[in-house]
Amino acid sequence: MPNREVIFSAKDVTKIFGAGKRAKTAVDGVSFDVYDGEIVTIVGGSGCGKSVLAKIMLGLYPQTSGEFLYRGHKIENLKDHWNEVQCVFQDPFSCFNQFFTIRSQLEDALHILKQKPTKEEVKRRVDAGLLAVNVKPQDIEEKYPFELSGGQMQRMLLARIFALRPKVLIADEPTSMVDACVRANILDYLMKLKAELHMTVVFITHDIGLANYVSDRIFIMHEGKIVNSGTPEEVLDNTTEPNTLKLLDDIPEVHKAEWVKNSHRSQKRAAAAAALAK
Repeated sequence: MPNREVIFSAKDVTKIFGAGKRAKTAVDGVSFDVYDGEIVTIVGGSGCGKSVLAKIMLGLYPQTSGEFLYRGHKIENLKDHWNEVQCVFQDPFSCFNQFFTIRSQLEDALHILKQKPTKEEVKRRVDAGLLAVNVKPQDIEEKYPFELSGGQMQRMLLARIFALRPKVLIADEPTSMVDACVRANILDYLMKLKAELHMTVVFITHDIGLANYVSDRIFIMHEGKIVNSGTPEEVLDNTTEPNTLKLLDDIPEVHKAEWVKNSHRSQKRAAAAAALAK
């Protein structure tokens, strides 16, 4: 993708927590580029380092070593960075203060913008964000976060993104706490966000099926390293990489038929199991 702007660039990025015998390497020498307008999904099991990498992208964690750039520059001013890069986290309730109304918090979120909107513009943008996720503004008037369900609160997070209109969205397990029907709706809203705001999107998930559904490119992480990367076809259809095949094996049996595309898959799985057992 030589003609597209590089949004995130990582070169040998490592993040270590602690020191000495208690040091834990969460991200281990990863290198990659994320290009303008694409959807990249980082897939891996619990503890693989994918959420730590997402927080490096947000500027919440500095890397221990290596170089990490946003649009060719180091992340130094977080307020400026968050004007362009926003996130949707796994637990929407942790993103809202339970003692303030939802509307007041949605409106307060717009105060981070460099160009301060007027009070009327704030109301208009929040109302438009709510309508974009099929919520009537009057339905949340004077309501507090604890009065809504998990799926409804996830929509409030997405309404905030519609109102803020960032250039980049990092979505860290945005569908893991909701049921299957709500999950499909959340994905539809995220794709709507991408299309309407022309955003670059980085998904973080353990669900390789979701990655196949939404991604332009997929990065597979294991023990802090990116062990496989490419288009969904390159990563999923003919891979021999052991950790990728293990993730494919975790897909429920009812969905496996669409993934098993040739008679050699079982042989690859056996080889992957042997490699992982070493």
